[in-house]
Amino acid sequence: MFNLSVLRQPNFVSALTDDGELTLSRTADSWGDGGVEVRVDVGEVRATVTISAPAVGVHHVRMRWDGVVTEKSRVLGDHWERGYGDLEWRGIVPERPLPWYCLICNAGRTDCYGVETGGSSMAFWQVDISGITLTLDMRNGTRGVQLGDRTLAAAVIRERAWVPDETPFAAATAFCRMLCSTPRLPSHPVYGGNDWYYAYGQNSHEGILGDTDRISMLAGGLANRPYMTIDAGWSPNGSDAGPWDVGNSRFPDMARLAAEIRAKGVRPGLWFRPLTCVPETDPSLLLRGRTVGKWPVLDPTVPAVIDRIQADVRRFTAWGYELIKYDFSTFDILGKWGMQMGASLTDGDWGFADPSVTTAEAIRSLYAAIAQAAGSAVLIGCNTIGHLGAGLFDLQRTGDDTSGKAWERTRRMGINTLAFRMPQHEAFFLCDADCVGLTTNVPWFQNQQWLYLVAGSGTPLFVSIAPDALGDDQIPALMRGFLLASLPQPVAEPLDWMETTCPSTWRIDGETIHYDWSEPGGAKPYFYF
Repeated sequence: MFNLSVLRQPNFVSALTDDGELTLSRTADSWGDGGVEVRVDVGEVRATVTISAPAVGVHHVRMRWDGVVTEKSRVLGDHWERGYGDLEWRGIVPERPLPWYCLICNAGRTDCYGVETGGSSMAFWQVDISGITLTLDMRNGTRGVQLGDRTLAAAVIRERAWVPDETPFAAATAFCRMLCSTPRLPSHPVYGGNDWYYAYGQNSHEGILGDTDRISMLAGGLANRPYMTIDAGWSPNGSDAGPWDVGNSRFPDMARLAAEIRAKGVRPGLWFRPLTCVPETDPSLLLRGRTVGKWPVLDPTVPAVIDRIQADVRRFTAWGYELIKYDFSTFDILGKWGMQMGASLTDGDWGFADPSVTTAEAIRSLYAAIAQAAGSAVLIGCNTIGHLGAGLFDLQRTGDDTSGKAWERTRRMGINTLAFRMPQHEAFFLCDADCVGLTTNVPWFQNQQWLYLVAGSGTPLFVSIAPDALGDDQIPALMRGFLLASLPQPVAEPLDWMETTCPSTWRIDGETIHYDWSEPGGAKPYFYF
């Protein structure tokens, strides 16, 4: 049985500040001590948490609600940014951080707890048999945020009680729609090509036009035209570092390339990495303590940096690109991939140029600036934080990279994120589980199933097509996949997602379909690379 609600005053509140950890005392709706005040305003459907600390830097606030959670419960959380093949229902693990929201299921009953999208703190939950804990990370990098006279709207807490006869998937989907009131969604289903998973950055102007010809042929006669996205490899310095004002010797004229793609009946798309830059960049623009190899990282709290990034985005749209995919911003800022973050998020001793904003605010402001500059262009956030980007990009790459080199990586990353991020689809944004890497290195038996699953799931479909992998078997399958992906489809449901990280049984448009994800000739040992 459950006996747990977070729409009430917590039983315990503490704060970690520059001066140490404080146990806060309650007075009505406020909790305070040591110059920190945490206010929890509880309404009928939400509780709003605000924090003031005029004279001390605040790192974390932790709130605890006592209650009863059945030992046999299964628990699901989200990820900080992308999934890494590790999203799953598990038993109770008290130390397990559950970013943004958590679902607790027992005997067919699913209760949901979370924070609304767009908050000003990095939030995670923890569940044990005696209750639930919410931690709000309000640091500025690794330092306490200096709020001064500002009161921080740190988080809005929501919960959703069990609805009889409702599946956990239905509960998760309904709850995600509660957490985001204003998703940014494109006016049409998004699908097409991306060159990364066969070219891996070794492409050219002519190569992209060949890719475009194949995408256009496969989408022949379809009213909703596909995209051809130019991924990494076009940057002027060869190492994915800005400024992003020209191409390189293999991409001599980015505006002409966009026009030639469009002339073939395909919408042009472009990838870039907004925050890395060349070593010669003005030091006042840099995020101190952060480099990626020899490449410095721009500080998104510096106004001139935002101006520079917005100028890049406006340049891309002026060139004629209708889709912009921006990548690596979470890693460039925090120095970790999502699978490495745990409860710490980032390491070292560093902060933004503006010490008065939280990391969450700095990141969301970056997303908002890109959205403003992009206008009507479709935005894909890759290595982005979905809970902060909801409403600010149209698609999120919800998992780590699939592969055109080995099926095992696609099996691990793609299927897992498609299943476990599906409740966020059309609630936060469109969920992009990443590409079908169509090459001779990946068995067609597997890729065809992955193609049909994504195409029939209602989510965006992108395909990387190596010219030597496109034959008589692949052409009709891809044409069918593009036809499905070009039209609105019902959301696919993973029916066995509570038993495995790699669901093989799915309900697609009312039909139950079983997929065989093992490689031909018997299952090969699974490994991570």
